[in-house]
Amino acid sequence: MSNKPLACVVLAAGQGSRMKSEKPKALHELAGLPMINWLLQTLEQLLPERIIVVTAPNAKDIHKAIKPHEAIIQKEPNGTADALKAALPALKEFEGNVLVVMGDAPLIKLQTLKDLIKTRAGAGMTVLGAIMQNPTGYGRIIIDENGIVHKIVEEKDATDQEKSIQLVNTGAFCIDGKNLANWLNKINNNNAQDEYYLTDLPAVAGQDRKITTVCATLDLSEVQGCNTLSELAILEKTLQDRLRTQAMEEGVTMLDPTSVYLHYDTKIAHRVLIEPHVFFGRNVTIEENVIIKGFSHIEESYIKRNAIIGPFARLRPGSKIGEEVKIGNFVEIKKSNIGNRSKINHLAYVGDTEMGEEVNFSAGAITVNYDGFEKHKTIINNNVMIGSNVNLVAPLSINEGAFIAAGSTITVNVPADALAISRSKTRTIKKWAAKYRKRKAAIIKKLKEKY
Repeated sequence: MSNKPLACVVLAAGQGSRMKSEKPKALHELAGLPMINWLLQTLEQLLPERIIVVTAPNAKDIHKAIKPHEAIIQKEPNGTADALKAALPALKEFEGNVLVVMGDAPLIKLQTLKDLIKTRAGAGMTVLGAIMQNPTGYGRIIIDENGIVHKIVEEKDATDQEKSIQLVNTGAFCIDGKNLANWLNKINNNNAQDEYYLTDLPAVAGQDRKITTVCATLDLSEVQGCNTLSELAILEKTLQDRLRTQAMEEGVTMLDPTSVYLHYDTKIAHRVLIEPHVFFGRNVTIEENVIIKGFSHIEESYIKRNAIIGPFARLRPGSKIGEEVKIGNFVEIKKSNIGNRSKINHLAYVGDTEMGEEVNFSAGAITVNYDGFEKHKTIINNNVMIGSNVNLVAPLSINEGAFIAAGSTITVNVPADALAISRSKTRTIKKWAAKYRKRKAAIIKKLKEKY
């Protein structure tokens, strides 16, 4: 890459009206992170002197998202050249490389940008192009036999012959900062949109006898733009593929990678097995040798080594799962610490709970943590046995070694090593069921005869 100083300008003034959303386009999320932040993370790895983001007015949310980088407002939507022009005061006296990228194309790769900067060398600017079999909607790059760019023509202004060109503009440029202001001031709006096109810059630079070259990428997924929700879904798929590949390269086994959804901050250690149809939300950390079984949903949780989760398990925010814990099918954990080697194997709810080690929490048991106004805490100490279909009504403490009999509703603290039973005595009425069936059959028969 060039040794010249580098400044990066992100054009993010698009309103995203075609996305049918009140949220600015640049803040629509990919893997839980606004798309513009993915782009900024890549730009930061270039170690530029400054990163400037050009936004529309009333884009305070974008300004907050891009901190500590500088935000510049394009007052009127007069085109991409006008947007870059708005950044000129922040580039005053800067004579290095100015890298210009589009805020709605967030998945451009670091190496591609390095190549774009390196290719500029002594040229006036470089244009990042791509070969597309169906270039509809993109500006066409007009080059000569030596690969020198003469101009870029937007599709609305292109002739039929120019529309047949498959080399298209992706919106990324590396420009000589010393001449940038002069060239921008020469761009006019004599076009179908009455806008100032940044794509006119190569032709203007060429008039100044500055050589303009092209750097082409073969990976179209990294230059995919986003103007609609369907295009956002395409970007999401691309990003998820990258995140899964990275995880597998680091030692994570995925039986069906395409069915696993990762968040931008998901941390998974090596030797973890993930079965199909698993969703990871924000802030999940998984230590080594964990098994995540299919159809589990996990967010804001920490899972320690050798645990087994699922299938069909849900870990809600604040869940901390200890070593060798088993969380089974149709179990929901919320804001709870589960001690080492404890088992919650099926059909249970544990919320706002401190659970010790080697606890057995049986099928159908729940912590009753909400009284209609407040949440209350349940404390279950080590080696406790919670029987099936038990209701633990918080606030409550079950002390070490206690047994809670199946079917009990417990509302008072249970001493260590005690057996707690809270259920009515069974009453058996002989022959009742036979008499009931006979009576019901007679009623049904009369109804049939009547109607």
